[in-house]
Amino acid sequence: MSEHTYGSEARQRYVTEPPKRAERTPFERDRARIVHASALRRLSAKTQVMGAGTDDFVRNRLTHTLEVAQVARELGKGLGCDPDIVDSAALSHDLGHPPFGHNGEAALDHAAETCGGFEGNAQTLRLLCRLESKTFDDSSDVGGGRSVGLNLTRATLSACVKYPWARGEAPDGGPKFGVYADDRPVFDWLREGAPEGGRPIEAQVMDLSDDIAYSVHDVEDAVFGGFFSLDIVTFDLGAVFAVARDWYDSTADDDRLGAALERLHALDDWPRGRDFDGSRRARAELKNFTSTLIGRFATAAHAATVERWGSGPLIRYEADLEVPEPTRDEITVLKALAAHYVMRTDRRAEVQDRQRELLQALVDVLARGEGRDLEPDFAADYAEATDDSGRLRAVIDQVASLTDVSARAWGLRLLDH
Repeated sequence: MSEHTYGSEARQRYVTEPPKRAERTPFERDRARIVHASALRRLSAKTQVMGAGTDDFVRNRLTHTLEVAQVARELGKGLGCDPDIVDSAALSHDLGHPPFGHNGEAALDHAAETCGGFEGNAQTLRLLCRLESKTFDDSSDVGGGRSVGLNLTRATLSACVKYPWARGEAPDGGPKFGVYADDRPVFDWLREGAPEGGRPIEAQVMDLSDDIAYSVHDVEDAVFGGFFSLDIVTFDLGAVFAVARDWYDSTADDDRLGAALERLHALDDWPRGRDFDGSRRARAELKNFTSTLIGRFATAAHAATVERWGSGPLIRYEADLEVPEPTRDEITVLKALAAHYVMRTDRRAEVQDRQRELLQALVDVLARGEGRDLEPDFAADYAEATDDSGRLRAVIDQVASLTDVSARAWGLRLLDH
């Protein structure tokens, strides 16, 4: 499709840049900037479900991100979205995650309470529009100009915002949000012309692709890791369904979830006959099953969206992604299986306690150090801050930038544990 399907406002950048050669579209340049971002590289050492580096087979945040991007690109392209926009949104969707996955996110949210909290999605926007090194606004009255991060186009940056509201403004009253107070100017710019609380369809494609990828692949990793078997008679359905309602969809009753699981179990590609033994054949069967599930979920969303909105091209705020309730239930029950059998185990709870303690301790010691132990960029942010909130935010940015491995190394260096 032509980039000009998207209007000039969609191709605009926050800070105007000199004209570039015409061989690449603005959206192709956006994707290249994200691919080369240091925050993307760091995802290779951050937890997905099981800790990064614990097994050569299981996903880390980077491999998960690449899989989300593949699903999003294909689904978005089929609807008429620019594939580089949805690819960029998918590549960016987890950039703001701190060490230790959602557990680390909870720890930093507590530590950042006095400066506006912490949210991985808001941190993603902060990385893209401020913390990554690519473009400076030389018209800024800040000495030497102010970083505007990757300076992505409005269409791409909008697609990267999963929760287009500030803390405490979620339509459903939930805790998730997509922007910190001091990143509001660029947020207001990217939201120009957007409906209140509405997301472009490219962001919705990214969001569903994330759900699809981790619902399927977390189950694959858990089966490979021996956390549970796909023999359905062994499932503790009461506990699994309770997790589904507690973590993912409070409206999903046992009948809906049970029907969803039965539909999945009836698929020809559901592995049967023996426990997973790690052999090449068993891995092939498991991989074929995951491929079937991804195709099933993406096809259902594509068909429902085209039925509701037409064949497109469907872009920006001109349509919404339609996901049938049965498809959402199937995704939810898969996520709940992994959550119950992997993320809620007693062994994992003990590890998570130690991880939260480490991140809180790092925030405390770095804050007491008044910027001396921060990396140069974050030390400069600390020095330029005009109040305690700004200084704490610089410390939070530093800790959030660490990987699982480097967080432990910083703990050994600064905390002697």
